[in-house]
Amino acid sequence: MSHTFITYLLFAIVLFFALIFDLGLINKKGKKVTLRMAVWQTVLWVSLSILFGVWVWFENGHELSIEYYSAYLMEWSLSVDNIFVFILIFAAFDIDEKYYGRVLIVGILMAIILRILFIFVGISLVSRFHWILYLFGAFLVYTGLQMFLSREDKAFNPDENRIYRFLKSYFPVSDRVDEKGNFFIRESGKRKLSRLGVVVGILAGTDVVFAVDSIPAVLAISQDKLVVYTSNIFAVLGLRSLFFLLQGAVNRFTYLQQGVSVILVFIGLKMLVGLLDIHIPTYVSLLVIVLCISISIGLSMLIARRHKQI
Repeated sequence: MSHTFITYLLFAIVLFFALIFDLGLINKKGKKVTLRMAVWQTVLWVSLSILFGVWVWFENGHELSIEYYSAYLMEWSLSVDNIFVFILIFAAFDIDEKYYGRVLIVGILMAIILRILFIFVGISLVSRFHWILYLFGAFLVYTGLQMFLSREDKAFNPDENRIYRFLKSYFPVSDRVDEKGNFFIRESGKRKLSRLGVVVGILAGTDVVFAVDSIPAVLAISQDKLVVYTSNIFAVLGLRSLFFLLQGAVNRFTYLQQGVSVILVFIGLKMLVGLLDIHIPTYVSLLVIVLCISISIGLSMLIARRHKQI
């Protein structure tokens, strides 16, 4: 067996048992996730992600491991920024907290399936048409600049959301929440999407929209399938526990969006300088990502603390 196959096999085994533990032993239908549970779940997923990178180092080499860590941190930083959008979606649909865990895991699992398809298409295109990487680079620079200058502090309006309008156009939708937490409900003799089912669809669709940024970014770091798939899946699966950990801290990460936008611009420029035969080492990308995340979170917490003291 090849080293890559063994690594894929280990990844599948770890993922299988982690999901059983995470879903079966920690979460029950209709049970509210406490802050303590969220901390332990976050520690679980982050620890598994780090240990997997160590395995990649010894089994597949240090270069691939550095690419994995860079890609994981890139996806993780984008995921944290996306969580705040998820919080606005739950608030807009007035979803009870006891349903959060169930809605998030189904929405995230759907998003993983769609992301895998996106990644497959992205890798196939890059392998056939290498120049697409430069288009990705220009797109990331543009997106990063737009993100840096924009303000994402307005409330989520379902009627203005394309995914919600799509669901209403093609599926019978109910405004009711099923007491048992089901995603479908019978109303007037018809089977309809409950409000929880609608939120699941919006979360999955929203994550796919976010993937339009994240997939090109991760492909800029590595085109190795092992790195791209595993870093994405680990980052997305950690979304749910991060949601519960950060849902009360929306206003404490004011500058995270700017930090992520700088990362996107850097990754985009890294792609574009390839036209000039300039190669930026992967460890430099890792350092830039770590610095941007650390500085943006640290600055956000410092500003939040000062405002609290005033």
